[in-house]
Amino acid sequence: MEQQIPKALYLIPTGLSDAAPETYLTESVLATVRKLKVFIVENEKSARAFLKACKIESPQSELEIFELDKHDAKQNINGFLDPLKKGIATGLLSEAGCPAVADPGARVVAAAHKANIKVKPFIGPSSILLALMASGMEGQRFCFHGYIPIDRAERIKTLQQFERNAQQRNETQIFIEAPYRNNPLLKDILSNCNPETKLCIAVNIDTPSESIKTMRVQEWKKQIPELHKMPVVFLMM
Repeated sequence: MEQQIPKALYLIPTGLSDAAPETYLTESVLATVRKLKVFIVENEKSARAFLKACKIESPQSELEIFELDKHDAKQNINGFLDPLKKGIATGLLSEAGCPAVADPGARVVAAAHKANIKVKPFIGPSSILLALMASGMEGQRFCFHGYIPIDRAERIKTLQQFERNAQQRNETQIFIEAPYRNNPLLKDILSNCNPETKLCIAVNIDTPSESIKTMRVQEWKKQIPELHKMPVVFLMM
């Protein structure tokens, strides 16, 4: 089939829940996704399910899918761009949310720029930005730190540095943790941060059980939430 869309690396957001793609992607974005035949993804099985939900035009057997290994930062991804170098448009999918934002797809985007390949981002859900929007905290100056140290002493030291950053720079501090370590992290925040520090806990964003709430540390101590194995974004100010 003749290529119907311009050659580019298309950055395609995926949902934060099981909602249908048409609830968070525009019809113009879906129209582009449906015409693509080459994809770079984190997990082939979930990516194929997403593409099926998008009502992609090509049969699944005709799709060419490259799988990123998020645990291997040295993975050779040069071959992933071969279709693009031949003029074939390619889609980059995140496992959840926006590609290349707290996501291994950033390596692919960097490689595309190096190869002088056009990169086209599409609008879609980002748990980080949705949490910031709903937190009521400083939205002009913010810093996303990603995952914080596993070692408890280093973690506490990092949290206290976040407090200083927030105070000195008037800058919202945003961070995340592996879902099974959420409760220990929250315990360390409540035990070691200033009682007046504002803390937003954004849980299960864009799902029916979504909860986004901002209170001071001293107020959270009175109603400690259960966060085990839930996707959470923490914000501090």
